[in-house]
Amino acid sequence: MTLYLDRLVDPWIVEILGSAPAIMITGARASGKTTTALRHAASVVRLDSEREAGPFRADPDAALRDRPEPVLLDEWQACPEVLGAVKRAVDTERRAGRFILTGSTRSDADPALWPGTGRLIRVAMHPLTVREQLSRPGRPFIDALLAGDLPPVLADPPDLRGYAEIALRGGFPEPATELEGNVRRGWLDSYIEQLLVHDRAGSDQSPDPVRLGAFFTAYALNSAGIVNDATLNEAAGLDRRTSRSYTTLLSDLGIVAELPAWSTNRLKRLARGPKRYIADTGLWGAAVGADVALVMSNGDLLGRLIDTFVANQLRAEAVVDPHRPTLHHLRGRDGRHEVDILADLGARGLVAIEIKAHSAPKPADARHLAWLRDGLGPQFRAGVLLHTGPARYRLGDRIEAIPICTLWS
Repeated sequence: MTLYLDRLVDPWIVEILGSAPAIMITGARASGKTTTALRHAASVVRLDSEREAGPFRADPDAALRDRPEPVLLDEWQACPEVLGAVKRAVDTERRAGRFILTGSTRSDADPALWPGTGRLIRVAMHPLTVREQLSRPGRPFIDALLAGDLPPVLADPPDLRGYAEIALRGGFPEPATELEGNVRRGWLDSYIEQLLVHDRAGSDQSPDPVRLGAFFTAYALNSAGIVNDATLNEAAGLDRRTSRSYTTLLSDLGIVAELPAWSTNRLKRLARGPKRYIADTGLWGAAVGADVALVMSNGDLLGRLIDTFVANQLRAEAVVDPHRPTLHHLRGRDGRHEVDILADLGARGLVAIEIKAHSAPKPADARHLAWLRDGLGPQFRAGVLLHTGPARYRLGDRIEAIPICTLWS
């Protein structure tokens, strides 16, 4: 039996079930949602099984009644009728810890989700972070940074090649923790292939798998970039409408993500386009055909890999950070200033993060952080240059260079 790896969201799930009636755990397929939900459930219904879904299609209220709670309704989207039954059960008896629903990510605009509004608390579950893979508990990075409680740097931190190897393992539990070499690559290739073909079921969109595959590859090649739709359209041979529908579909399935542009009236002429990411660097490597040797010989691919890897670690932590940061990016329209990630803490200010595949960054490498600090004043809480070297040190007022491995040290 595979050892369970504690997930960042486990304490949050416990807290929600202790006071709210229902929770919905969303995320990409094979990211570990069901395995985690089973740890918190007293009974389970697997709705992707026709035998178990049949009674819920016929009479969802009766089928849901009198089951040991919390009831796990796994792959709820295979039987959307169950969401209405959950709504009615919660409205009738609103006590804590009644239902857990799991399923692949779906758009907030999906009408099937409407019955859950005001009854379900949604929790996004990402692929495993490195902290989770290593079973190293700790505070989310931004929370620890602001509290002055970052852990010491690892005694034996990875070098640049080591970071590339870690990143290319990705975070899907099976390939990241159980498989090696060609078998891991085969799993990731199969995931992409089946995603493009089979995850269309139940969608009112019917994309051609070849064209969707070309679009996904183009998206991956531009991961960690602020690329406009026209560039992706041209690369994949698509019109604008098809490109946007494909982006929505892949986002709903949890395998691509966008960081929106951040704006303020204190800074002028900022770009408005999103920064795009593949949501797992193992999938990124499979999509672009990249192994460690290739990324170590190609500076563009290496930079995209490291940036995407760090962004995904921070996206997973943002879900459970007590500050509830919203993540953005910033770029001037003229391209003179760019900050990779901005964690907006609302009235508490913001934390700015730059990511560099560099072992010894200098103050000049933090010039964009310094520009932002000077423009925002007290609103700028901290600037961090996350790098691939071994040391933590100061680069200026409220700006530090910190090794990437501090995210899991």
